[in-house]
Amino acid sequence: MSQDSVLPRRARPRSRSRIAALILVTAGLALVAAANLHLVYVSFTSQADCVPHLKEPGDTTTNGYAAASSSC
Repeated sequence: MSQDSVLPRRARPRSRSRIAALILVTAGLALVAAANLHLVYVSFTSQADCVPHLKEPGDTTTNGYAAASSSC
């Protein structure tokens, strides 16, 4: 048995293309996470404005839809 087969193999250095791919994937995942965090932030901090309704509550003369409970 030779010494070469007994010694552990040295780790092969990563190629530049593999490192570049890992950086691109990490940057893409970070971008998607940031976009989702922004959407969550906007959904919690914004509030819809009041909009006019097609009919008043209890009005049966028109067949349009109306909000179940208006906060305006």
